[in-house]
Amino acid sequence: KPSHGCRAAPKARLEAKPANSPFPSHPSLAQITQFRMMVSVGHVAKGASLDDLIDSCIQSFDADGNLCRSNQLLQVMLTMHRIIISSAELLQKVITLYKDALAKNSPGLCLKICYFVRYWITEFWVMFKMDASLTDTMEEFQELVKAKGEELHCRLIDTTQINARDWSRKLTQRIKSNTSKKRKVSLLFDHLEPEELSEHLTYLEFKSFRRISFSDYQNYLVNSCVKENPTMERSIALCNGISQWVQLMVLSRPTPQLRAEVFIKFIQVAQKLHQLQNFNTLMAVIGGLCHSSISRLKETSSHVPHEINKVLGEMTELLSSSRNYDNYRRAYGECTDFKIPILGVHLKDLISLYEAMPDYLEDGKVNVHKLLALYNHISELVQLQEVAPPLEANKDLVHLLTLSLDLYYTEDEIYELSYAREPRNHRAPSVFKNYDHDQDGYISQEEFEKIAASFPFSFCVMDKDREGLISRDEITAYFMRASSIYSKLGLGFPHNFQETTYLKPTFCDNCAGFLWGVIKQGYRCKGNKYSESR
Repeated sequence: KPSHGCRAAPKARLEAKPANSPFPSHPSLAQITQFRMMVSVGHVAKGASLDDLIDSCIQSFDADGNLCRSNQLLQVMLTMHRIIISSAELLQKVITLYKDALAKNSPGLCLKICYFVRYWITEFWVMFKMDASLTDTMEEFQELVKAKGEELHCRLIDTTQINARDWSRKLTQRIKSNTSKKRKVSLLFDHLEPEELSEHLTYLEFKSFRRISFSDYQNYLVNSCVKENPTMERSIALCNGISQWVQLMVLSRPTPQLRAEVFIKFIQVAQKLHQLQNFNTLMAVIGGLCHSSISRLKETSSHVPHEINKVLGEMTELLSSSRNYDNYRRAYGECTDFKIPILGVHLKDLISLYEAMPDYLEDGKVNVHKLLALYNHISELVQLQEVAPPLEANKDLVHLLTLSLDLYYTEDEIYELSYAREPRNHRAPSVFKNYDHDQDGYISQEEFEKIAASFPFSFCVMDKDREGLISRDEITAYFMRASSIYSKLGLGFPHNFQETTYLKPTFCDNCAGFLWGVIKQGYRCKGNKYSESR
């Protein structure tokens, strides 16, 4: 476990090591941690009533306010209680216990209850800043204690210092930024090396990732969405922005050769991101390169070397959603020190765990095992924020990159740009390749009739431009019209499509568009497995 507040960058970058077997030969760190936590919480590990859990937390303190047992149960209860009860309701139960202790003349128990509340205020004071109901209930408790004339108790549960604390400190804390380097920054990023670009993308990604707090993950669990969760919304927006930016950078180049150069550069960026163990940005970059607006560019892909396509295939396989992202999970599990996970995969795990395990057991006891499992998963993600990335960032580049990623393009607009670069040809190029022997951009009427004879209906072609010759535009219009008529007549259309979610990377058989997971669904023929993008 990394030490809290650690900001020292590792001296060397560790590359993700591929696992040799599909199953680990020893327990994972998560499994070991959870086992230790189960042992540390003792008799309540298999389940306990809510009242028993609260009592165990209170009894964790001695008469002087020191912890006399492990604080694991305290941590789990105070962080995960919202799964089963609101914070205000939990505090209300504590107030009831305090009243009962007063009635029974048990000053020792009253003091322990106040020590418990003080621990809650000290360790998780942000809750009291963000939860209005909890704040109101705390004021009720303070009024009760004040009315009883218990000065020591009043001091223990005092919350006035919370307002003075800089609760947004973590949001403004930054990774080391290199301000000593003064350089001229190009808007086109042409002069940036892949390593430099990957490092600055990682800087931005980590800055966004480390802002996601423990309570943000809890809110996601309770609400099952990122609505009203601005830190997660910003993280997702950054990922989508990077993916769009990759597409637009490729499509911004006017010629296939130049587009291929940008494509190659982003593959090199992806390799560096893999070395930095930044899987979230890696997913965004590869997702952008595999987007159908890019994968359909046949002329561009013809200029991409085989070895680059091989690397793309390896990266795609690494990030494949098949077998519940098994390849990614193995690679991620082998990484040590600094790493950024694919946030969506781990959020999916949290939801799956939350939905799979009941809040209460058959005997009405709280499912402590569920609370421990969720606490452990969230803690692992939060602990990753304590390990700084092994890099330095240039402030000018960070600012420019941030502006570049702030995009407002729709899917349709990106596709329009893609088709503007390489329009759909509707089989016309293959026709001209076979029949335009002198390469003058026209085919003869005689050759054209040979093509027309293969269709089961007759039609008339208007040769408007040159007598006896057919242009590329005219042949394209012909195929468009023929396709429409053929479809309307229903002449043996061979496919029976159904909507499909592809569990492994697949490409559209028509436009070569990328089909993958729930994000890029498509249609597959039941008969011959022909795949078609939407």
